[in-house]
Amino acid sequence: MKKIFFLFIAGLSISAVHSQEISDAVRYAQDNLTGTARFRAMSGAFGAVGGDLSALSVNPAGSAIFNNNQLGVSFSNQNIKNNSNYFGTETSNKDNSFILNQAGAVFVFHDHNPKNNWTKIAIGTTYENANNFNSDTFSVGTNPRNSIDQYFLTYANGIPLGNITTIPYRDMYYDEQQAYFGYQGFVINPVNPNDNNNTQYVSGVPAGGNYYQENEIYARGYNSKLSFNIATSYKDRIYFGANLNVHITDYRRSSSFYEDNSNPLEARETISNLRFNNELYTYGNGFSFQLGAIAKVTDAFRLGVAYESNTWYDLYDEVSQSLFTTRQAAGGQEIHESINPNIINVYDRYTLQTPGKFTFSGAYVFGKSGLISLDYSIKDYANTKYKPTSDPGFRGLNADMSNQLTSAGELRIGAEYKIQRLSLRGGYRFEGSPYKNGTTIGDLNSYSGGLGYSFGGTKLDLAYSYLERKSNQGFFATGFTDGANITSKLNNVTMTLLFEL
Repeated sequence: MKKIFFLFIAGLSISAVHSQEISDAVRYAQDNLTGTARFRAMSGAFGAVGGDLSALSVNPAGSAIFNNNQLGVSFSNQNIKNNSNYFGTETSNKDNSFILNQAGAVFVFHDHNPKNNWTKIAIGTTYENANNFNSDTFSVGTNPRNSIDQYFLTYANGIPLGNITTIPYRDMYYDEQQAYFGYQGFVINPVNPNDNNNTQYVSGVPAGGNYYQENEIYARGYNSKLSFNIATSYKDRIYFGANLNVHITDYRRSSSFYEDNSNPLEARETISNLRFNNELYTYGNGFSFQLGAIAKVTDAFRLGVAYESNTWYDLYDEVSQSLFTTRQAAGGQEIHESINPNIINVYDRYTLQTPGKFTFSGAYVFGKSGLISLDYSIKDYANTKYKPTSDPGFRGLNADMSNQLTSAGELRIGAEYKIQRLSLRGGYRFEGSPYKNGTTIGDLNSYSGGLGYSFGGTKLDLAYSYLERKSNQGFFATGFTDGANITSKLNNVTMTLLFEL
């Protein structure tokens, strides 16, 4: 891959493109359910309902359902708990965050000319925090078989020893940098240490298994969406709409992997413990569009259909790494190594294309008493692509995504019942795994409820939602791919204040 510019902590550097992973692509391809409290209380089942600021994110025709101008703002408190099980050892971590979840406005322009069948035009703009990445995970356990040495060996084997001993770290490709860490930390050793053409390496970690391991991940950031909407209605029976969306992403992940062992001393120096730190910062923006239509089949029964295009992201990665090891000689004396280049690799811009989505909806409205609605969406994650697709590194990764990812359906059901000025709401959401194996990221189940009260021109809504999803992603994507079973439980409370203008 191409070499590009860089930043530094203790000096400037240059490096090759970081090896992106499937999990990075899936992170930006998935959206969490966000929006107004009414929208969240009904689990987002608004594709045929409309008339809500967040309904525009499902079906842009929904703004034409409004009869009056509306302005709203929503705040959320999110609590996520990650329960980890790694080879039978259970741990738990929590994170709590308070965010501006949604803000927007819709302005409705009526045409009172009785000869004009196009009776209304609505123009709107909304901001939504489409995904909140704040999450902490800590996994610990004793691995009976595998050591992280396999990570460094997988990268190093095939690379000439001279490449990692004579080329400055700042000029190395990513795989050479990983081999450099393993070699300088004595985690791996060349078969022929006096031959710069040596391409085979062996482990410096004693065999025997029972490696005590810890993995801590500290993630922060967001993926937000700013939408510009226009919609119209034909005879107040058929509604059409379109969105232009600008996406902004900012993601930071700090991970620290620790391993030690108490295996018997050997005649050679061997690693007794190590800590490998990785810092990733990804940022950029993207673009997508949406088209939608809603039809009033009868006064009570509505159908909706919407299409959301691929999202085209322009992204940048920054990566820094460090490794600290302790090795023991045959006599038992300890030798400590610190490998910290103090360099932040800043990689060339790349494009990520996430898949489009179709949504089919139905709703039955019981006059002014309430409604029940259902949405079903389908998204083919196998169509996710890194670009340029001609890049040799991306070509293999795109093939892996095509083989490992699959189409996933999402079902959302919502209901609302009104008692004069009070509204009671509830919903259920199911989303299938984007992976063919169904375990790397499992199915999602979510339940929600809420209430709202109308003061006339002002409305106050509250919602609570609970989400649970299991996953099992390797601590590293290459070589050492063991990982913990994670059960993520997310509790969200949202409050929305709406004004009719």
